[in-house]
Amino acid sequence: MRVLAVGAHPDDIELGCGGALGAHRARGDEISLLVMTTGEYGPQEGRSRVFEQEDAARLLSAQLYWGCFEDGGVPEGRASVAVVERVLAQVQADVIYTHTTSDTHQDHRHTGEATLAAARRASRVLCYESPTSLDFRPVVYMDVSAHMEMKLATCRAHLSQVLKNGLVDLEAVEAQARWRGFQARLPHGSAEAFEAPRFLWDLSPATSSPVSTAVGAHDLQITSPVDEHLGSEVAR
Repeated sequence: MRVLAVGAHPDDIELGCGGALGAHRARGDEISLLVMTTGEYGPQEGRSRVFEQEDAARLLSAQLYWGCFEDGGVPEGRASVAVVERVLAQVQADVIYTHTTSDTHQDHRHTGEATLAAARRASRVLCYESPTSLDFRPVVYMDVSAHMEMKLATCRAHLSQVLKNGLVDLEAVEAQARWRGFQARLPHGSAEAFEAPRFLWDLSPATSSPVSTAVGAHDLQITSPVDEHLGSEVAR
């Protein structure tokens, strides 16, 4: 399966669904990342946040795309939708991750809205949370217990944010994953949580399902009121 994760700034994707992408990577799925801005107005280290995002993409064996909008200026409407549409057409994603549209940051809101519009014909769309999310109401939980080290490694790649931005606290990232695991009734495990604007549930027979034959018990588990299956492939 082909996966596209869309974020407004460098580090948004890793914070929101880095564990899920680690699970996709372990399965050999094709991963693509679309980052709408370079986050140029956020905290900076000596090297550009572009390089930090490239480092995170390499850890995930992912293909990286840039939206080329100004930090703080991801627009509403056609311009941002067109960017997501172009990348979707190129990667032919089977599952799409993006921001929840309920967020205090305008870039996050507009990125989520643009992705939902561009993915209006897609059957699997999941929205992740960020530290600035509001009234986040997850219905899908993914077991990322085996992939927390990958999530933390991709977050550490964004060194400028880990050192200078209080929103990127790795202990808090771990604690949130444990809390989501508790919510998902996952004993002593860690989870990522998602809103699900649309998620197709595939109940193919176990003997013929590519998901059931290819996925180990801890590679890609989802628990929710609608217990979903994901399948995938990895973009390099």
